[in-house]
Amino acid sequence: MSDYLVIVESPAKAKTIEKYLGKKYKVKASVGHVIDLPRSQMGVDVENNYQPKYITIRGKGPILQELKTAAKKAKKVYLAADPDREGEAIAWHLANALSIDADSDCRVVFNEITKEAVINSFKHPRPLNRDLVDAQQARRVLDRLVGYNISPILWKKVKKGLSAGRVQSVALRLIIDRENEIKSFVPEEYWSIEGLFEKNKKPFDAMFYGTSSEKQKLSSKEDVDAVLKNIKGKNFTVDKVIKKERKRNPSPAFTTSSLQQEAARKLNFRARKTMMLAQQLYEGIDLGKKQGTVGLITYMRTDSTRISDTAKSEAKGLIEEKYGSDYLSTAAPAKTSKKSQDAHEAIRPTSALRSPDEVKAILSRDQFRLYKLIWERFIASQMSSAILDTVSVDLENQGVIFRATGSQVKFPGFMKVYVEGSDDQVDDKDKLLPDLEEGEKVKATSIEPKQHFTQPPPRFTEARLVKTLEELGIGRPSTYAPTLDTIQKRGYVTLESKRFIPTELGTIVHELMVEFFPDIINIEFTAQMEKDLDLIEEGQIEWVNLIDQFYGNFEKHVKHADVEMEKIEIKDEPTGEDCEICGSPMVYKLGRYGKFMACSNFPECRNTKAIVKEIGVGCPKCKKGQLLERKSKTKRIFYGCDQFPECDFVSWDKPINRPCPKCEELLVEKKLKKGIQIQCVSCDYKEEVQS
Repeated sequence: MSDYLVIVESPAKAKTIEKYLGKKYKVKASVGHVIDLPRSQMGVDVENNYQPKYITIRGKGPILQELKTAAKKAKKVYLAADPDREGEAIAWHLANALSIDADSDCRVVFNEITKEAVINSFKHPRPLNRDLVDAQQARRVLDRLVGYNISPILWKKVKKGLSAGRVQSVALRLIIDRENEIKSFVPEEYWSIEGLFEKNKKPFDAMFYGTSSEKQKLSSKEDVDAVLKNIKGKNFTVDKVIKKERKRNPSPAFTTSSLQQEAARKLNFRARKTMMLAQQLYEGIDLGKKQGTVGLITYMRTDSTRISDTAKSEAKGLIEEKYGSDYLSTAAPAKTSKKSQDAHEAIRPTSALRSPDEVKAILSRDQFRLYKLIWERFIASQMSSAILDTVSVDLENQGVIFRATGSQVKFPGFMKVYVEGSDDQVDDKDKLLPDLEEGEKVKATSIEPKQHFTQPPPRFTEARLVKTLEELGIGRPSTYAPTLDTIQKRGYVTLESKRFIPTELGTIVHELMVEFFPDIINIEFTAQMEKDLDLIEEGQIEWVNLIDQFYGNFEKHVKHADVEMEKIEIKDEPTGEDCEICGSPMVYKLGRYGKFMACSNFPECRNTKAIVKEIGVGCPKCKKGQLLERKSKTKRIFYGCDQFPECDFVSWDKPINRPCPKCEELLVEKKLKKGIQIQCVSCDYKEEVQS
């Protein structure tokens, strides 16, 4: 019989921790929650202070019974669920089920699964934190009241299987608002003039800036012609040279949000995949006989950028040894955001000395890539600032000014290890200018005007949407990935070219929410609710009072919607085609992933087809067919001939309806990091990148 029983969430974690603690400890896993609200009903007693009706989760009975049996045999039981609100709630449910005194020192928490951290945590057990439990319970009850009241109305009035939640409704609103911005956007014409200059056979470029007295916008061809008319000859005088030294500071170590954003930018990972891999790295990887199973990173659900003194010291030693003392940070620690709960540290490697190369052979490809990202970001966060030499040069001809800018890394600092990505695809490459002095002459080899049109705001990528939700104070680290997952599973949005596009169904549901539940989709209201949930955690307000304050008005909206919301019949539109199986007319239906074609004789005939989208380009291979937009099994868009299988032409890049001016072959839109470029599939012809 073991003297002590330790209960954690994950079986993988249980094995690791049991090795660290020794023979007197038996470690078992609850496999997440064992007790929760029922799925078949709301499970909240509104008439009795919103008391939750908790039950044992279906299928978790044997696990709970095993834990009860083990608890009876142990001298003491420690509850070691994850160090957050959710983990505290799991520990509280287990304490009640196993008859453990919640006020005793039964709770242990650790931010990393290493031998030192685990053993140290058992030296400092504490009672359960009821404020943390209440904060989790309030969120759970709140989400139940919203989801289990609104969803049945949507089922009755629109379609079965729909749902509405606090965070997902706001996320959907942001996506639809952005789509409406794009639709209503009116492009404005503007021009630029690019000059190519040369000094001592070294070329460099400069852009038209304005006149000697002011900056000038070029709104039309007439504006451009007026500027070009003023330029006399090809000789320009260096009018002004400004040199500055600029510091660039490193980004702090990852939070959950910034990790999801950067993994999307640099590794092309979806939020859900990032969190799954991070969970594996946190719970532990078997590093062989000498080290055993070790957690490689600290806890991955955090909104804090705080770093422990021990981790800083270890990183400092590594940096000094590998790069030299000049690369050590001298800056004061970054202040944690006011929105941050600061419950535990930022996401970092459990040991700075465990380099990515050391564990590469043991990790899967994606585990390695994510660990490398986390390791490099942490090490860089503890390094000195980069120092850049920047130069701005004004070139003058008859009062017309062209401006050239450039920069050069004088001292790389943290950039030696890591440079943060950007949603706007900022080009971090050095742009060097020749040495130029005021008064000297340079020659223009070409001056070329270019027409442009302003572009609408971009659709949300996962990274940009997570960043926006975080900035608005909507949701918490643990909610971002499931929220993005839910709005896709419900068929409210689709992902095309890694960007969210609302579906017809999503737009219908959003419009109903705007009309009947304005508070739920109100950004300020939802953000304030998040702040109030934090106040419960801090013990400043009672959770029942918060729910009661919300529910009174919400209940009125529910009753009003149930009576006044009109039933929306999404009619099947005829396609003009007949079913090739039974001969009945085919119709357009609205499904989870948008419209599709189906036989009107359903359910007797279950024939369905994807809607074919012509792009107005003839097939360059067979010369007979038309190219169609199609989707692969993984939902990736490609372009193929409508004469398939007789013609097997296929392209991942979108063909356009004009031939290459150089060789008359097919032109396609090539997606680059900076935007879209028109390229020929046969020769080297390329057009300017469109952002």
